[in-house]
Amino acid sequence: MTPRDIYEKSGVSYRAMDPVKKSAQKLAKSTAKNLLRLKEKEVPESRGESSYVYDCGDHYRAFVIEGLGTKNIVEDEMIKITGKSYYSVISQDTVAMIVNDLITVGAKPEVINAYFAVGHSSWFSDKKRVRELLLGWKRACNLAGATWGGGETPTLTNIVHKNTIELAGAATGVIRPKSRLVLGEKLGAGDLIILLESSGIHANGLTLARRIAKKLPQGLATPMPSGKMFGEALRRPTIIYAKFIDELFDQKVDIHYMVNITGHGWRKIMRHPKKLSYVIEMIPTPQEEFTFMQEQGQISEKDMYGNFNMGAGFGIFINPKDLNKVETAAKSQKLKIYNAGYVKKGPREVQILPKNLTFKSESLDLR
Repeated sequence: MTPRDIYEKSGVSYRAMDPVKKSAQKLAKSTAKNLLRLKEKEVPESRGESSYVYDCGDHYRAFVIEGLGTKNIVEDEMIKITGKSYYSVISQDTVAMIVNDLITVGAKPEVINAYFAVGHSSWFSDKKRVRELLLGWKRACNLAGATWGGGETPTLTNIVHKNTIELAGAATGVIRPKSRLVLGEKLGAGDLIILLESSGIHANGLTLARRIAKKLPQGLATPMPSGKMFGEALRRPTIIYAKFIDELFDQKVDIHYMVNITGHGWRKIMRHPKKLSYVIEMIPTPQEEFTFMQEQGQISEKDMYGNFNMGAGFGIFINPKDLNKVETAAKSQKLKIYNAGYVKKGPREVQILPKNLTFKSESLDLR
């Protein structure tokens, strides 16, 4: 069984999902004319990006919807193991998944709505867990600089498992002045690739992590070489990068493009359709859970970097003259960054030189 087979056996196949996304984009594009009745219009170049952008006259607005995935299943298991609940962290993970997509186009987070779907209404009877969930959502909205506008709490019997919750949400963002819009028009040869540290696995790849844990004698309680439980490492909260990106705009950094490194891993570095090569010369040391998963799951390095963030949760492409500004902003936000490489003319691909890995354009087909 190949590493790809291992991942797809866990129920996650980008080869199945990505064509559906592309088909949906084509159909959705035909509805863009409906904005005209509001005297607004879409920004066509935003289709296929992490956030949809439309023109409101004196400013742009961005919209995104995202979900947590299955990280809360890990949390439920770890509560049984440790007796400690961190549903406030699960809230931050969900908000981060939403906001970190929204900011890629230069948007300031505006309003975030929550979607808490359960399989049985008894899930809400655990008052402590619910309080953690709600307070965590509020805190995460404040970290993003956004207003929590409301949401939905549907009970979806026979769709959502009766003992769990599906967490997701949607958000709008404002791009004002319009010069803040970032869709990659200026992306080109000579740009620097700056990677922002992740806190660990964030909220992508948890299905595979859980599959690996099931095969371990102690499951999520299995100690890694450091002595820390595998499940505890998976619990670390996802970083919300909104305030750092806002600081870059305040410092007049010439940002040419941005990517949220989530599903598809480092392949996301070549998300823009331009025919350019992205050369990575320096990489962060991945957190311990990644190396543990690689060893226990017998996963190749190419599949690890092709599906996980491997220590880098977000990427920005900048004019080299602004490197000092970015470094100063990172220090002020206490965020570690990596001057990881550069963009050059060539075929659309990502070259990770320290690992002798190359991801070709056909491995990331999102448009």
